[in-house]
Order: sequence, then C-alpha cells, then structure tokens
Amino acid sequence: MKTRLTELLGIEYPIMQGGMAWVADHNLVAAVSEAGGLGIIGAGAAPTSWVKEQIHKVREKTDKPFGVNIMLLNEYAVEIAELVAHEKVTMVTTGAGNPERFIPMWKDAGVKVLPVVASLGLAKRMVRVGIDGLIVEGTEAGGHIGDLTTMVLVPEMHNNFDLPIVAAGGIYDGRGMAAAFMLGAEAIQMGTRFVVTKEANVHDNYKAAIIKAKDIDSKVTGRSTGHPVRTIRNAQTLKYTKLEKEGTSFEELERLTEGGLRRAVIDGDIKTGSLMAGQIAGLIEDIPSVSDVIKTIVNETKGIIKENQKYV
Repeated sequence: MKTRLTELLGIEYPIMQGGMAWVADHNLVAAVSEAGGLGIIGAGAAPTSWVKEQIHKVREKTDKPFGVNIMLLNEYAVEIAELVAHEKVTMVTTGAGNPERFIPMWKDAGVKVLPVVASLGLAKRMVRVGIDGLIVEGTEAGGHIGDLTTMVLVPEMHNNFDLPIVAAGGIYDGRGMAAAFMLGAEAIQMGTRFVVTKEANVHDNYKAAIIKAKDIDSKVTGRSTGHPVRTIRNAQTLKYTKLEKEGTSFEELERLTEGGLRRAVIDGDIKTGSLMAGQIAGLIEDIPSVSDVIKTIVNETKGIIKENQKYV
C-alpha cells in the first residue's frame, strides 16, 4: 500500500498510531512500527528525560521509523523539540500551539513535520510555515477535539492543499480506511483502536470500559469553556456536566479533571478517571495484538477497494 505518506516516512503501511499521553509509550510505539505502521511517542506533559528514555527504548526494540508527539503547552516543549532534532527522529507531530519556530531546526535534522489540525484556518497557518503533511482530526476522535467531522475535514483539506493528508477520528477498520482514501487521505491515524491491544500498557479496567462501551456512551465535556474533550461517560463526566451547566469557572473545572487521564490509564480508575476514547469505542469487542490490527485493516481495505471496482 504505497502512498506519498509511506514514501515520506519510509513505512510499509499508511497507518499511524495517535501520540496519546500516558498510553503511547515505547512498548506500543515499537509494536506499531515493527508491524509496518508508524508508532508515535506521546510526550504529553512529560519531562524531557522521559521522552529521551522512550526514544532509546523504542530503538532497542525496532529499527523501523517512529515519531514523537509534542504538546506545545508542555513546559518542556522547547527542550523536547531540540531533543527530537538531536535524536533525528523520523517525524514529529504537534498540537496545542504553533510549531513554526522549531521547523527550521527540524528540517535541518531531516525530521518530517506533520501537525494535527482540526480546521482549515489552522491548516493554512501550518502550511505557510513549511510542514510536510497534515494529520486531520475530526470530532469523532477521543481526547481534545474540534467541531468538524472527519468526513468533512478530509475532502476540504484535499481540495486546498497538495500535501499528504492523514485522516484521524472515527476510523476503526478497513471500511474506515477505504472511506478515508476515497475522501482524499493517503494514510490514517488511529488512537482508540490501539489502546485496546495487547501491547498497550493501559490498565485492564480502561480496556474493559472501552469494550463495554455502547455507541451512546461517548461524551463531550468542556464545550462551554472552549476546551472540548471526548471521553466515555462515567461519574466524572456527570459531575463535570452538572458543574458546567451551573456556570462553574474554567479553573475549577480544570481542577476537577487534573490527573484524570493518569488515574484512568495507570490506576484503572474508571469512575473519576478521564476515559478518553473516540466514538468508535462502541465497535471494539476484543483485545488483539497490534500486528493483527494492522494486518486485518490492510487486508480489509484492499478487499473493499477490489470489490468496489466492479461498480466502476
């Protein structure tokens, strides 16, 4: 499955793993890259020393390409940006800020830059500063989200830019991947599907909550504050929603959710933890290996494309 994205990054399959904080560590990243996709370390709010350790551990497990996701609001963002260049990681993806000042440094080091965008306006700003591709994330995704759907965003980006586009949000299997290609994407990125795999160092309670989730269990909080987050509904989301309707300040709401993702991923707290997951959580019913996920999606996509040639 060759596309401009696979050629750009030197990977076998046009499948990327979301750089999820507390989830995307060296174990998951190496498994995805070794299986032919592109694993991405989720730096989140972690210190530079942790990111450096993860980079080295990934390289102990695989010699395949991988990336790092940098949240630019992280107090260590500048150090991590410099680390990525020094280590000559294959690619970097960014969120929560403008990476413009780092791009010359990354380019000099041969690092490819693919920011996550959720609107055409942000994409235009990123393209002007010389990025290599766009990860286009629809509101179906888990975690911090925008307003527009993947099905709207991908063709809009394809119409405006001659760059490799990665579709993210609402993709679970070969049907989603084939649809993304028809809309103009040249790769997909998945987060929730990779959370529920054998190699993901995620508490069993978190994985079980995703498997148990129904289509109506996806909940978005924080729209009134301008910081919407998609999770699986639990006691925490019910409390947050109640306080949000009462006009509770953003600062107090932030205190309520502080440390919530760690509690869910590491401690297995499914009541007050932040169970970040996309809308596709209701489709997940098993815990396969990363390799099986990638092989299945690739084979399904090829089969769907071949089958639909008879309609042309």
